[in-house]
Amino acid sequence: MAAKPKPATKQFSADVRKYIAALPPPARKRMQQVRALVRATVPDAAEHFSYRIPAFKLDGQPLVWYAAFKAHTSLYPITPPLLRALKVDVSAFETSKGTIRFPLAKPLPASLVKVLVRGRAADARERAAAKGPNMGRKRR
Repeated sequence: MAAKPKPATKQFSADVRKYIAALPPPARKRMQQVRALVRATVPDAAEHFSYRIPAFKLDGQPLVWYAAFKAHTSLYPITPPLLRALKVDVSAFETSKGTIRFPLAKPLPASLVKVLVRGRAADARERAAAKGPNMGRKRR
C-alpha cells in the first residue's frame, strides 16, 4: 500500500493546482505536461511550491522548479555543469544561468525533459546521501 502524502505535501499540491488553473490554456496545458513528465520520471519526488512557482523535491533536496510565462515555460535549475555531464544539446532552446526555456509555440521535447529531470534526480540523491541520515535533524 502506498504511503499517504504528508499534510504539507497536500498543501503544496493544492498550491500547484491553483497556480496551473490560473494560467491561460496554452500555458496550463504545457505546465500539466511538465508536471506529468516529472512525476513519471521520478515517481518518488514530492510536489513542492516555493518562490511562488511549482517545484519538486527528492529525498528532501530540491529537484526542479517549473514556471509559465507569456510565450514559454521554464525548467530550473538546469546548469551548464549538468548539461555537460548529461552531454545534451540544448542549443535549440533559449537558456540562461540555470534555466532552459521551452517556447509554447513548439511541442514540448518530452525526452529532453526526462533526461534533464533524471540528471537532476541523480544530483539530488547524491546531495541527500552526502548529508547522511541524521543531517538536518534537531539534537535533543
